[in-house]
Amino acid sequence: MNRLTQSLVLVLLGGAVLRITTVSDEYLNYVKPGFRYLLIAAAATVLVVGAVGLFKKEDGHRGPWVAWLLTLPVFAIFLIAPPPLGSYAARSEEAPARPVGALTAYTPLTRPVNTMTIGEFLGRAWGDTTRSLAGKQVRLTGFVVPSEKEGRWYVARMQIACCAADAVPLKVAVLGFPPPAENQWIEVTGTWVPPKADGPEPGTVAPEIDATHVMEIPRPVEPYE
Repeated sequence: MNRLTQSLVLVLLGGAVLRITTVSDEYLNYVKPGFRYLLIAAAATVLVVGAVGLFKKEDGHRGPWVAWLLTLPVFAIFLIAPPPLGSYAARSEEAPARPVGALTAYTPLTRPVNTMTIGEFLGRAWGDTTRSLAGKQVRLTGFVVPSEKEGRWYVARMQIACCAADAVPLKVAVLGFPPPAENQWIEVTGTWVPPKADGPEPGTVAPEIDATHVMEIPRPVEPYE
């Protein structure tokens, strides 16, 4: 790739990142909100470096025109933004990961319906010795993941530490309600199903919720926990 092509790729890449971080919320498909201004600074730097290279005098040597094909993936970022991770990344029937930063003590649930993250639900179901979920109506938000086991499916959310590359799936098995379409975002209202005394060890299988209501919703702006 010659210097002109390299510079053009840098300009396009910097411009693409600036677009998804300044005029839209698409960057949330890839990183946590706190990284926005770091991305803007990095993108601006890359764009300036590329622009300087474009206006430098060419040394007379040009690479093959096929090198310009390397700019096509960058153009694709402008046209088609990859979606956030969804059911494909969470389809495994293995137990979901333990949520990062799960607590050992939780406040009592006092509302008629208690809205919480899937991570908090997992933490309470697996690690709360007071069984604060017992008999409480809760509401979870996530996307639909099919299950190979009959009569159940999952409401899931991906949890990230910094970016989509380190995402882990958090899942709750939904009982008593027919599944919406795969990857559909939903709100599930129901009650925790306590594990049986002679059942699997908590943390080795997904906790269960007996659903009383499932409502389809648009994908949230911030898709990750």
